[in-house]
Amino acid sequence: MNQEIVLKNLDPIEIQKYQQNRYPCFFVDCIEEAVPGKSAKGFKNFTFNEWFFPAHFADEPNVPGFIQIEMMTQVFLMTFLTIPENKGKKTGFISVDGARFKKKIVPGNRVDIQAELTSFRFGLAKGNVVGYVNGEVACQLSLTVAIPDIMTQFMPKNS
Repeated sequence: MNQEIVLKNLDPIEIQKYQQNRYPCFFVDCIEEAVPGKSAKGFKNFTFNEWFFPAHFADEPNVPGFIQIEMMTQVFLMTFLTIPENKGKKTGFISVDGARFKKKIVPGNRVDIQAELTSFRFGLAKGNVVGYVNGEVACQLSLTVAIPDIMTQFMPKNS
């Protein structure tokens, strides 16, 4: 019988063993659950002292869209970087599709993020991610992310 591996409650130190994002571009506080090759759930707590709030509408601070995309992506990475042979590998965006920002995220909000891996072949990961604030959809997108080290193994060789 094949047991499904489930990783639970990974803190930032543990998360950074799987992915290469670091401060100031590390935007996940906890991965509550990761099922390698399938899904990941995590969250980010936004506090008023985040480095970007003073520069992003100081009179009405909110989380910029590019940070929301990166936050969701970092949870998505845990769907396939938790596969043992992918641990710690570099990744790169191929596409960000259907990004929707439905609710303003402000200091004090916790964003709960759910990511699903829909396809992983030849070093290309595709999936969907949704971020919730207080149970309401705040942001969502579909992604294609590459692991270049794997992709190059499938590139045609020049003769």
